[in-house]
Amino acid sequence: MTGATGFIGLNLTQKLAEMGHTVHALCRTEEKAKLLKDPTIKVFYGHIMDKESLETGMTACDAVIHMAAFARVWSKSPGHFDRINIQGTLNVLETARQCAVSRVLITSTAGVFGPAVNDQPVVESGSRAVAYFNDYERTKDIADQKSLTFNGDDLEVITVHPTRVFGPGLISESNAVTTMIKQYISGKWHILPGNGKSVGNYVYVDDVVMGHILALEKGKAGEQYLLGGVNVSYIEFFETLRGVSGKYFRLYKLPYPLMLWLSKIMLLLARVFGIPPLITPGFVRRYHYHWNNSSKKANDSLGYVSTPLDIAMEKTLEWIKKENG
Repeated sequence: MTGATGFIGLNLTQKLAEMGHTVHALCRTEEKAKLLKDPTIKVFYGHIMDKESLETGMTACDAVIHMAAFARVWSKSPGHFDRINIQGTLNVLETARQCAVSRVLITSTAGVFGPAVNDQPVVESGSRAVAYFNDYERTKDIADQKSLTFNGDDLEVITVHPTRVFGPGLISESNAVTTMIKQYISGKWHILPGNGKSVGNYVYVDDVVMGHILALEKGKAGEQYLLGGVNVSYIEFFETLRGVSGKYFRLYKLPYPLMLWLSKIMLLLARVFGIPPLITPGFVRRYHYHWNNSSKKANDSLGYVSTPLDIAMEKTLEWIKKENG
């Protein structure tokens, strides 16, 4: 597995180990490897840009789960997204074929399909109706299309597309929704992006983990599966969080023009001083759209199910409370 020490990756690696699978985890450093606490997980040091380390890790594997990606909002190196997300994926697939691996599961993102059009939930068969909002979406979509060309008699390629994932696990840019929840209940989050009515799809991390396992076991070669949860607006999201947490903090709408202006200032500072921006103009433009998704294909084909939003929030809050002592 690549990306085994990321937010979803850690949860998935642990679950697979608990199920009795032998997991070969590709790690870049010993520090990251320390996150893998199960002694049955075999650590291989390397990187997806290094085919030799990929070959060493894949030897004797029946399947590969490729989760590693550059998923940040910005990079000072313009080509970094392309190198990691596109070439890195091609390296994994080429090595998998070389090592006679029979099945590769690729973790993409629901963002590659773009926003909803005419309020109809996004599905896997739809074509993207608007331009990419950022390099992450662009490069993941290109990687997805290229990966499908590897699908054949000697190698089966399946792709899953999680939506906005949250829940217990490593706090990182990939777990931004949990960070938002954590900040809200501590009284540090007071923002409603735009008018608060932009819809997104939120899914509990354990559901996404099981979605990966189901896709690996039951997914059809060459198919793509959206792994989502509940479609709600920011207003509805925080109303649910207030009800579950019992905490009511005032939220202020941050108008789109002001968000765009702030993001341009952040991007300028990033280019001049190298300070990573919290958000970029491309990401701000996403708030003009709804991002409701449908997981019906995964429901029907894989037996995938998702946790109701309030229950998922309760579990997340329990974990946050435990982590904070």
